[in-house]
Amino acid sequence: MIIEQISVFIENKSGRLDEVMAILGDNNINVSALSIADTTDYGIVRMIVSEPSEAIRLLKEQAFSVRITPVICCKTPNKPGGLKKMLGYLSADGISIEYMYAFSVGEDACIILKTEDCEATIASLETHQMELVSANKIYQI
Repeated sequence: MIIEQISVFIENKSGRLDEVMAILGDNNINVSALSIADTTDYGIVRMIVSEPSEAIRLLKEQAFSVRITPVICCKTPNKPGGLKKMLGYLSADGISIEYMYAFSVGEDACIILKTEDCEATIASLETHQMELVSANKIYQI
Protein backbone atom coordinates (compact mmCIF):
# COMPACT_ATOMS: atom_id res chain seq x y z
CA MET A 1 0.00 0.00 0.00
CA ILE A 2 3.03 2.28 0.04
CA ILE A 3 3.16 4.58 -2.97
CA GLU A 4 6.30 6.10 -4.47
CA GLN A 5 5.89 9.86 -4.65
CA ILE A 6 8.50 11.82 -6.55
CA SER A 7 9.66 15.17 -5.24
CA VAL A 8 11.32 17.56 -7.66
CA PHE A 9 13.24 20.58 -6.39
CA ILE A 10 12.98 23.51 -8.80
CA GLU A 11 14.02 27.13 -8.86
CA ASN A 12 11.14 29.45 -8.16
CA LYS A 13 11.12 31.09 -11.57
CA SER A 14 8.84 31.18 -14.58
CA GLY A 15 8.90 28.15 -16.85
CA ARG A 16 10.53 25.59 -14.54
CA LEU A 17 7.30 23.73 -13.76
CA ASP A 18 6.48 23.72 -17.47
CA GLU A 19 9.86 22.06 -18.14
CA VAL A 20 9.10 19.29 -15.65
CA MET A 21 5.64 18.70 -17.13
CA ALA A 22 7.06 18.70 -20.69
CA ILE A 23 9.61 16.03 -19.79
CA LEU A 24 6.92 13.83 -18.27
CA GLY A 25 4.30 14.48 -20.95
CA ASP A 26 6.70 13.99 -23.84
CA ASN A 27 7.53 10.58 -22.38
CA ASN A 28 3.94 9.48 -21.84
CA ILE A 29 4.12 9.68 -18.03
CA ASN A 30 0.83 10.67 -16.45
CA VAL A 31 0.58 12.81 -13.31
CA SER A 32 -2.20 11.48 -11.05
CA ALA A 33 -1.72 13.96 -8.19
CA LEU A 34 0.43 17.03 -7.64
CA SER A 35 1.23 19.47 -4.87
CA ILE A 36 3.61 22.43 -4.86
CA ALA A 37 5.24 23.94 -1.79
CA ASP A 38 7.32 27.02 -2.39
CA THR A 39 9.68 29.43 -0.71
CA THR A 40 11.24 32.59 -2.04
CA ASP A 41 13.99 30.79 -3.96
CA TYR A 42 12.76 27.29 -4.76
CA GLY A 43 9.77 24.99 -4.82
CA ILE A 44 9.12 21.32 -4.15
CA VAL A 45 6.82 19.66 -6.65
CA ARG A 46 5.40 16.48 -5.13
CA MET A 47 3.78 14.12 -7.61
CA ILE A 48 2.25 10.72 -7.99
CA VAL A 49 3.07 9.61 -11.53
CA SER A 50 2.32 6.55 -13.64
CA GLU A 51 5.98 5.48 -13.88
CA PRO A 52 8.00 6.83 -10.92
CA SER A 53 11.33 5.15 -11.75
CA GLU A 54 11.26 6.33 -15.36
CA ALA A 55 10.19 9.84 -14.31
CA ILE A 56 13.14 10.07 -11.93
CA ARG A 57 15.57 8.84 -14.57
CA LEU A 58 14.32 11.35 -17.15
CA LEU A 59 14.30 14.29 -14.74
CA LYS A 60 17.79 13.51 -13.44
CA GLU A 61 19.05 13.37 -17.03
CA GLN A 62 17.88 16.98 -17.33
CA ALA A 63 19.74 17.95 -14.11
CA PHE A 64 16.69 18.19 -11.85
CA SER A 65 17.14 17.23 -8.20
CA VAL A 66 14.63 14.42 -7.59
CA ARG A 67 13.92 11.93 -4.84
CA ILE A 68 11.37 9.26 -3.96
CA THR A 69 9.29 9.56 -0.80
CA PRO A 70 7.02 6.81 0.51
CA VAL A 71 3.42 7.97 0.98
CA ILE A 72 0.00 6.40 1.52
CA CYS A 73 -3.31 7.05 -0.21
CA CYS A 74 -6.53 6.69 1.77
CA LYS A 75 -9.95 6.96 0.19
CA THR A 76 -12.70 8.81 2.06
CA PRO A 77 -16.20 9.83 1.05
CA ASN A 78 -16.20 13.14 -0.83
CA LYS A 79 -18.67 14.74 1.57
CA PRO A 80 -18.55 16.83 4.73
CA GLY A 81 -16.88 14.96 7.59
CA GLY A 82 -15.13 12.35 5.42
CA LEU A 83 -11.64 13.70 6.05
CA LYS A 84 -12.33 14.43 9.71
CA LYS A 85 -13.18 10.77 10.35
CA MET A 86 -9.82 9.61 8.97
CA LEU A 87 -7.88 12.32 10.82
CA GLY A 88 -9.64 11.42 14.06
CA TYR A 89 -8.50 7.80 13.78
CA LEU A 90 -4.90 8.80 13.12
CA SER A 91 -4.91 11.32 15.96
CA ALA A 92 -6.34 8.77 18.40
CA ASP A 93 -3.59 6.32 17.39
CA GLY A 94 -0.86 8.93 17.91
CA ILE A 95 0.08 9.27 14.25
CA SER A 96 1.29 12.69 13.14
CA ILE A 97 0.95 13.87 9.56
CA GLU A 98 3.98 15.61 8.06
CA TYR A 99 1.97 16.78 5.05
CA MET A 100 -0.96 15.77 2.91
CA TYR A 101 -2.78 16.71 -0.26
CA ALA A 102 -5.95 15.43 -1.85
CA PHE A 103 -8.00 15.13 -4.99
CA SER A 104 -11.54 14.00 -5.74
CA VAL A 105 -12.72 11.33 -8.13
CA GLY A 106 -16.51 11.23 -8.30
CA GLU A 107 -17.94 10.44 -4.87
CA ASP A 108 -14.53 9.63 -3.38
CA ALA A 109 -11.70 11.80 -2.12
CA CYS A 110 -8.17 10.40 -2.28
CA ILE A 111 -5.91 11.69 0.48
CA ILE A 112 -2.14 11.41 -0.01
CA LEU A 113 -0.44 11.20 3.40
CA LYS A 114 3.20 11.53 4.42
CA THR A 115 3.76 10.33 7.97
CA GLU A 116 6.85 9.39 9.94
CA ASP A 117 5.94 5.68 9.89
CA CYS A 118 4.03 4.42 6.85
CA GLU A 119 3.58 0.91 8.27
CA ALA A 120 2.03 2.20 11.51
CA THR A 121 -0.23 4.50 9.49
CA ILE A 122 -1.37 1.62 7.29
CA ALA A 123 -2.04 -0.54 10.35
CA SER A 124 -4.10 2.23 11.95
CA LEU A 125 -6.18 2.87 8.85
CA GLU A 126 -6.75 -0.84 8.27
CA THR A 127 -7.79 -1.32 11.91
CA HIS A 128 -10.41 1.39 11.43
CA GLN A 129 -11.50 -0.17 8.13
CA MET A 130 -10.47 2.80 6.02
CA GLU A 131 -9.94 2.05 2.34
CA LEU A 132 -6.34 2.29 1.17
CA VAL A 133 -5.47 2.75 -2.49
CA SER A 134 -2.70 0.57 -3.92
CA ALA A 135 0.19 2.02 -5.90
CA ASN A 136 -0.94 0.24 -9.06
CA LYS A 137 -4.41 1.79 -8.87
CA ILE A 138 -3.28 5.35 -8.16
CA TYR A 139 -0.58 5.26 -10.86
CA GLN A 140 -3.37 4.55 -13.35
CA ILE A 141 -5.74 7.36 -12.32
